Amino acid sequence: MITAEQQGGFPRLHRMGEAGMLVEFGDRLSMSVNAATLAFRAAVDEAAWGGVEESATSLKSVFLRFDPVRLSHEALEAALLTLLNARDWYAETLPHGRKLWRVPTVFGGEHGPQLEEAADLAGLSPEAAVTQISETPVRVLTIGFSPGMPYLGQLPDAFDIPRKTELNPHVPAGGLALAIRQLVLFPVGTQTGWRWIGRAAIDVFGQQAEHPFPLTAGDEILFHPVSAAAFEDAWAEVDAGRMVASCEALP
Repeated sequence: MITAEQQGGFPRLHRMGEAGMLVEFGDRLSMSVNAATLAFRAAVDEAAWGGVEESATSLKSVFLRFDPVRLSHEALEAALLTLLNARDWYAETLPHGRKLWRVPTVFGGEHGPQLEEAADLAGLSPEAAVTQISETPVRVLTIGFSPGMPYLGQLPDAFDIPRKTELNPHVPAGGLALAIRQLVLFPVGTQTGWRWIGRAAIDVFGQQAEHPFPLTAGDEILFHPVSAAAFEDAWAEVDAGRMVASCEALP
């Protein structure tokens, strides 16, 4: 049983200033830690405790913003501990309502100039690297850094490669970059230390769209390799505000 005094292991509670509480599920990312994080956040939202105004997830923790006038730290802590002790969160399935996205993606060349470098660090040929990446459904682990930007993973162990020591000066919208067994997909042109390996035909922050953020933490993505010409056609559709990626419900 987890108690407020038992803070040596995980899950672990942290008070964050006057109006925040953090529930941490691990000190490093794993798929089970991330699944526990997503499942617990869904359970907190379903509980709809009065005074809790917002919840958000990172790769391995859940943050709650609450109104301390309506809900004290002690009361929220007690409610969180009761919920944490109610289940084995590391054995929980992911929340319902998730989607599997299939996204046309061009790898290498001018749309992914560091694919060969990343593949070499992974001990693979560029072709083998693309095969492994495109055949691995990657989970949206969390969304952050930029609006709508997903962190995706985890890739096989071979892709546990470090970030670059210098910045890529500009990776365009749709740019797909790789480091530490994860992929990131950029909503806008961005500097990054991650290796730029491809470009995906999806707008993860459609500012003019009815639903500007198509991806949700817990969704999965398969990056379907296409030619540069096919990608250009698909990106023209994306640029016009149309969705070319397909999606289906996950069980």
